[in-house]
Amino acid sequence: MDARALLRDYLGLRTVPFWGVHAIALVGVLWAGWSWQGVLLAVGSYVFRMFFVTAGYHRYFSHRTYKTSRAFQLVLATIGGTASQKGALWWAAHHREHHKRSDEPGDPHSPRQRGLAWAHVGWIVSKDNDRTHVERITDLVRYPELAWLNRFWIAPVVGYAVAWWLIGGWHGLLWGFFVSTVLLWHGTFVINSLTHVWGRRRFPSGDDSRNHWLLALVTLGEGWHNNHHHYESSTTQGFYWWEIDPTFWVLRLLAAARVVWGLRRPPLRVLEHGRQLDALLRAGGGRASASRAAPPVVAV
Repeated sequence: MDARALLRDYLGLRTVPFWGVHAIALVGVLWAGWSWQGVLLAVGSYVFRMFFVTAGYHRYFSHRTYKTSRAFQLVLATIGGTASQKGALWWAAHHREHHKRSDEPGDPHSPRQRGLAWAHVGWIVSKDNDRTHVERITDLVRYPELAWLNRFWIAPVVGYAVAWWLIGGWHGLLWGFFVSTVLLWHGTFVINSLTHVWGRRRFPSGDDSRNHWLLALVTLGEGWHNNHHHYESSTTQGFYWWEIDPTFWVLRLLAAARVVWGLRRPPLRVLEHGRQLDALLRAGGGRASASRAAPPVVAV
């Protein structure tokens, strides 16, 4: 990547709001001092919004792994929008392309194709990915309220920031919005970057997707990424009882309350295949470690 493209993609004028939020969070914490109460606010805000990113933007809008009412669909899009990752339609359109071309040319955020930094941050701040590809989301664009939120995606973000100001003044705004948003960005982005270079490959999914328990903790269950790429129509991404998936647990509660329905699980044939592959990895000894090795990263 030449210096001009690097400057445009990572440090151009249009990236000022993104890096500005990072700067405000860092300087604010240094100026105001450490606060355990603030940390609790940041973590609570992080978990609250992460759920709507993974349950809404990812498992509902991108993959339609369960069903819900039009009213709760709007709730998912609105609260998911407070994560400041653009609109649900934009998010779903790019994610569907990622699955269609995973780690191949045309994947919006592949470490194999353009490097770890691009997969983590570069792709989302680059103007090359501004467009919402409506041809990929024809099932969603027919809802005018979703189209409005996609066009004015900044509205939920501003509303969320103002709410924290009204609740807790500068302290609430700093920790509940700025610090939490930075953590949420990178918590979400590790799925695009680290889960394609770090962890164990159970299924031969045809790409570099991997499973890692720590990334699953950070993202409320999204770290079982190789599972997800192998069978993406499952609502749960933790296929086995030991693979924690808090997002699915909450969705099960919502299903019990009849807010959502039609939750999907992987079929028995997929689960049995996974057990057989795990057994082969355990028996393989040194060969199992090779499945954990990261693929080469070829660009910045």
